[in-house]
Amino acid sequence: MAMTLRKTLLAVLAVWLAGASNALASERALADGKFISVVFDEALHSRVVAKIDGREIVIGDFGPSESLTVAQKEISDFTLVQVNHESVHDAMGAGQRLILTGTAPSLRKSIAVTTYDEFSRMAIFEVQYTNTGNASLAVDGWTNQRYSISSGQGAGEPPFWSYQSGSYEERPDWVLPLKAGFNQENYLGMNDTDYGGGTPVVDVWRRNVGIAVGHLELSPKLVSLPVAMPDQEHATVAVHFKLSKELKPGETLKTFRTFVAVHQGDYFQSLSDYRRAMLKQGVTFKPAPDDAFGPIWCAWGYGRKCTAAQVYNALPIVKKLGFRWVTLDDGWQTAEGDWFLNPEKYAGGDRDIKAMVDRIHAEGFKAQLWWAPLSAKPDTQLLKQHPEYLLLNADGSKQKISYWNAWYLCPADPDVVKYHQALIVKAMRDWGFDGLKLDGQFMNGVPPCYNPAHHHALPEDAVEGLPLFFKALYDTALSIKPDALVEFCPCGTAYSFFTLPYMNMAVASDPRSSWQVRLKGKTLKALMGDSIAYFGDHVDMSEGGADFASTIGVGGVVGTNFTWPVGSARRPKLDLTPEKEKVWGKWLKIYKAEMLPRGEYLGALYDIGFDRPEAHAIRKNGNMYYAFYAPEWNGKLQLRGLEKRAYRLTNYETGEALGTVQGPEAVWPAQFNKHLLLEAKPE
Repeated sequence: MAMTLRKTLLAVLAVWLAGASNALASERALADGKFISVVFDEALHSRVVAKIDGREIVIGDFGPSESLTVAQKEISDFTLVQVNHESVHDAMGAGQRLILTGTAPSLRKSIAVTTYDEFSRMAIFEVQYTNTGNASLAVDGWTNQRYSISSGQGAGEPPFWSYQSGSYEERPDWVLPLKAGFNQENYLGMNDTDYGGGTPVVDVWRRNVGIAVGHLELSPKLVSLPVAMPDQEHATVAVHFKLSKELKPGETLKTFRTFVAVHQGDYFQSLSDYRRAMLKQGVTFKPAPDDAFGPIWCAWGYGRKCTAAQVYNALPIVKKLGFRWVTLDDGWQTAEGDWFLNPEKYAGGDRDIKAMVDRIHAEGFKAQLWWAPLSAKPDTQLLKQHPEYLLLNADGSKQKISYWNAWYLCPADPDVVKYHQALIVKAMRDWGFDGLKLDGQFMNGVPPCYNPAHHHALPEDAVEGLPLFFKALYDTALSIKPDALVEFCPCGTAYSFFTLPYMNMAVASDPRSSWQVRLKGKTLKALMGDSIAYFGDHVDMSEGGADFASTIGVGGVVGTNFTWPVGSARRPKLDLTPEKEKVWGKWLKIYKAEMLPRGEYLGALYDIGFDRPEAHAIRKNGNMYYAFYAPEWNGKLQLRGLEKRAYRLTNYETGEALGTVQGPEAVWPAQFNKHLLLEAKPE
């Protein structure tokens, strides 16, 4: 009996000591920021805790957040052997760093987790693995920031909403509710011949908390950011990178610099924090010129057969309605790649195109030219004379651009860059155009290039060189005309953040719905800030073909590709009839009167997923502008972001005075169909 009691007491003591040890280890193995904590256990598994309004919200259970795959076997359990803390002060500011060391057979793992004062919702990871064995290891890849988020589903709503960053041929919504069984890889390489690239961040949120993961490298990387919802109760996120590397004894492998961030509300906060972190590392955005916010008329309504006469005939109504830009779209060239003037349309060559630009200028407009860089038709003079310009795959084949039936040129080849720069000089200096419309889904990403003529240090030089290619184009355009408009339209792809600094107008890029116009506006304003213009694309592509409210309400630039006079083009639905002219005229006046793109888009005030009705807010000159969207609404609206004072409320679409509300948070009863646009002006 005594022996049994003694064994029982020893067992209890052992359990207690183990628990105390684990608690002590967890307390020491804690990266703690103002609004985020990351806690590690003895196996170097971790979980994330959000600190919101004085509460701690555990995002999910402990899990193998960082792992290495060796010989197709994932190694995720490491024994914690050392914990260190240190203060840091670097380009990101002041902060605290937790350094953990763990071991597994033949491997030593080091994790440095830094929380910065200025980035209080973010924890930044630097992970490395050292081969401590006597034989080489065949490394297949690594995973960082693998987390599970538990649902907090309310009645009648999805458990999670998500921001996805991959680019696919079907051009899915970037923001969507998740359902059980959902799985999207979000590979930022090529997902089809024409489609690839993206911003290295994904986000999943429930009503009261969200989590984002991504990397902070300064150039594109061929990572995947998978988002999945395996069951009704959980969603998962991660950063994954495949590679094929022999890790020799004593050699160390470093992963990319990755992060996890928490937030309340939707994904706008995490994308804004990501942008700020990139700015701290040296990324810069040049503000768009004033004219970038002028409304745009594009001749694309006439299609590729558009003639100079059709443009000239439309100018009177374009001027009457108050447009600032006239865009000459696809069809002026002989072929993608050669970029010679089509002699059937411009028999006089340079003289004729310059005369068109002069005519556009004389009517008071600025002139923009459509262009699809990096594409070349197989039978062009360019490729006959310079086949070495081509981007080649590992097997020596050419990378096809399916939509154009063309080939990719390599963006990292200096001669390719010079060729495109010369085209800009011709278009802007010789012909006189004031801006460029760069177009094509293939511009968002390219595959690695194996062309031996380019002498790349690595095939991935093409992938990482793509933003620098567009930087060269952007700098060339601004060197000719400092107020040049450089519009970038990657046709439905999820913009690559690395290219955004080298344009001053992003665009909804062929939206498939008014919802896409709005969600792309919110996304791009988070990634670019308010100094870069966001173009809602041709309103003719919105729902009903006339939804100006979706562009105006999110602070976008309005545009159209109507045809005039009636019957002058192949697509009657684009004709500007007298009835449509009244509608277009009304919205152009509203747009120019309010000029909301010059305001501050307050994307953190409303959750685009869970708040109903969908809401957007802009602050400008002390006034608040609200845009609400729903098929039908009859109920109360929350007017957030007000100061503690009285405001006069006006429907700025109709001019109707609605009454007075009192800040800081006001509630207003309203009934509307499709949209309601409100201005709150301080009394």
